[in-house]
Amino acid sequence: MYFVEYREHSNQQGGLPVKALLVIDMLVDFIDPQGALYIGPAAEKVVPQVKSRLEKYRSEGNPVIFICDSHLKDDIEFNLFPPHSVEGSGGDDIIPELTPKVDERVIEKRRFSAFVGTDLDLTLRDKGIDEIELAGVVTNICILYTAAMARMYGYKVNVPISAVASFDEEAHNFALKEMEKTLGVTMI
Repeated sequence: MYFVEYREHSNQQGGLPVKALLVIDMLVDFIDPQGALYIGPAAEKVVPQVKSRLEKYRSEGNPVIFICDSHLKDDIEFNLFPPHSVEGSGGDDIIPELTPKVDERVIEKRRFSAFVGTDLDLTLRDKGIDEIELAGVVTNICILYTAAMARMYGYKVNVPISAVASFDEEAHNFALKEMEKTLGVTMI
């Protein structure tokens, strides 16, 4: 592994490492069959898996942070992908099955990585978090690039294979391998 662990992993809460779940882009436009960038049949399979991870973190009292695409109407990302998750459109809403609790943070993003242009790193540091788990969509886009930046910032990153999905199975498998072999992400 080529990444230096430049965070001291001594943050403890009740003797256990402090960790957080990042629920990424579980939004109407990706998960609902009528959504603007529906990921296809993988959506049906990933929702209960993400919900299970969410329930686990909640029951353990670990922080949960929702990361949500929220684009401007003329966002440059629409040069690559059809318009989706436009702020205020309803397509940028978190699916009802995963509604955040009042005390759970929701961070909006406009780029693939949840760290670009957001206060995610500051939020994690303020909570003493040095380990994150990524669940949601799309494996080969927002999951991969969030994992890459998290590793560069020195976070330990875990990805439950059954709780991430993509519209492209080949790209999904490539991203899982890339995260594990190149970035040192732990697959669970």
